[in-house]
Amino acid sequence: MAISNQNMKYLRKLKGWTQEEFAQKLRIKRSLLGAYEEERAEPRIDVLEIVCDIFKLTLDDILRRDLSENKGNYLVKRRAMKLAGGRPDIPFVPVKAAAGYLAGYADPEFIDELNTFTLPMLSGGNYRAFEIIGDSMLPTPSGSVIVGEKVEDMEDIRNNAACIVVSKNEGIVYKRVQKNGRQKNKLTLMSDNPSYHPYTVDTDEIMEMWQAQIVISKASEQHKWDMHQLVNVVHDLQEQVISLKKRMN
Repeated sequence: MAISNQNMKYLRKLKGWTQEEFAQKLRIKRSLLGAYEEERAEPRIDVLEIVCDIFKLTLDDILRRDLSENKGNYLVKRRAMKLAGGRPDIPFVPVKAAAGYLAGYADPEFIDELNTFTLPMLSGGNYRAFEIIGDSMLPTPSGSVIVGEKVEDMEDIRNNAACIVVSKNEGIVYKRVQKNGRQKNKLTLMSDNPSYHPYTVDTDEIMEMWQAQIVISKASEQHKWDMHQLVNVVHDLQEQVISLKKRMN
């Protein structure tokens, strides 16, 4: 890879920017940036000048010097920068990145591409944030961000714990998890909105689980129930309880 192409990719990842974000800063299309990073095209001088302005470099630096040389792996540097603040950086998975997340959830380089943020009330632990869409977990509104802590062993999950469940067939869902006493290899996923019926998943299909710790939503989007809705909710919950008891017996 040409030095300038390599340096552009290194600098972008050192900052933690996606290709789309970096391309916007450079005022070029994301596809063109991809061509630069994959060495299918040579970066234009005017683009390199913008890179130099952003990172306080000279053209000689970016054209002639390997900026990553003798400075360690960029992933190591970024993680050190994240931990320096004393609070864990929380990678954020927006809905538009959900499909890519299913393929790259275990790839450190993919995770490093995600935007991150910190929360003052969280320290230590392994956290991740997911944007949810839909009304299955009302009163948590669509568009909320669920910050979850990694579940290392599903045996440790308490019944009815709200979790982000990442599975092969269902994708990324936010549900309450119910263990199946008779079938250890299955979990029942339930919605807070009784209009949605519970369903079961095989534990072998589950790739990750994150137990909800914090819900972030816009104040203007908080859901309000009216009395008619509440009556229906109570009725549906009663029906579900009766159904679950029949299954258990």
